[in-house]
Amino acid sequence: MSKMHIGIIGAGTMGSGIAQLAAGAGHDVILVDVNDAVVRNAGAGIQKSLNRLVEKSKMTNQEAISIYGRIHFHNELNILKDSQFVIEAIVENLKIKKELFVQLENIVNPSCILASNTSSLSINALASALKIPSRFLGLHFFNPVPVMPLVELIPGLSSDRYAMDTVLECMQQWGKISVIAKDTPGFIVNRIARPYYSEALRIYEEGIADFATIDYAMTSIHGFKMGPFALMDFIGNDVNYAVTQSVWEACYFEPRYRPSITQRNLVSANWLGKKTGKGFYNYELELPLPDTQNKLLLSGIANRILYMLINEAVDAWYFGLASYEDIELAMTKGVNYPMGLLHWAKELGIQHCLSGMETLHNSYKEDRYRPSPGFLKLISDVHE
Repeated sequence: MSKMHIGIIGAGTMGSGIAQLAAGAGHDVILVDVNDAVVRNAGAGIQKSLNRLVEKSKMTNQEAISIYGRIHFHNELNILKDSQFVIEAIVENLKIKKELFVQLENIVNPSCILASNTSSLSINALASALKIPSRFLGLHFFNPVPVMPLVELIPGLSSDRYAMDTVLECMQQWGKISVIAKDTPGFIVNRIARPYYSEALRIYEEGIADFATIDYAMTSIHGFKMGPFALMDFIGNDVNYAVTQSVWEACYFEPRYRPSITQRNLVSANWLGKKTGKGFYNYELELPLPDTQNKLLLSGIANRILYMLINEAVDAWYFGLASYEDIELAMTKGVNYPMGLLHWAKELGIQHCLSGMETLHNSYKEDRYRPSPGFLKLISDVHE
């Protein structure tokens, strides 16, 4: 693929990361943000990121200088008029994004491909604002963008084959692993991963265990890199809560995705996690120690959360939100799960996982714990 003129709108963490990635692949990149301070911070942040890569011998100093030299910082949208591919990475607000794309469409030429880095908003709703919706699609990167290998590509009902193929080829050149998701709330990763947070919160709210013990259960028993509460603090409780609420509302208040009052209270108090120094944990103090001795408690917590995750993955596969292969890739490459959840179900025994969900459902009598009908199809497919 020939080098393209790439435009990125939004110079926050995601936009800066995408700009660095595109420039690293040899493209000329224009990074636009209306806030001058954000633009300055983006420049400093990208330089710092590139310097770290030089220090780790991941690239030479000259390569870092060349990459930075291909990124041009601006605060006016009009500078994007000759761009061939523009990716939006601004605030996660449907109205503001739609207004931006209406404005952008009057600036770029008709052949320019447009994409949104939204993590949970409807691609079709965003495309409805455009005169040429066929050139628009969702392109959801993961943070930190230069490091995380996955990107979710989400076509809308109007997205044409040319836009899809061009972006897929582009992502391959940028070194990304692409998965294709239907335009459903949360796409693949943010939908399937919800129980990792919500079920951990539910276990805490039932008084079964504290944050540290629940985190320890997931890292020690099932090998997750970070426990759910440490991960929510790392992501930011404001961001994590907003995604949960967005998926819950967009899925017509599906009880599996219901947000937690515990997390809402932290957001209200501005206890957002590591970025504010306080969240589920107080990072100004020594972190609490988990209960490492009660093996029955730890395995009960870890298996309950894992059953819920597997149930979500099976449901996504059953209802065709993405292919079997893309669901597995998404969860291992997008959120670093120890293995794909569908493969994990087969390792544990699909019937065993189904029985685990049935036990939860029988115990709580809540729709939240209803087993996916996909379990029976998965069992049938395995035995064919």
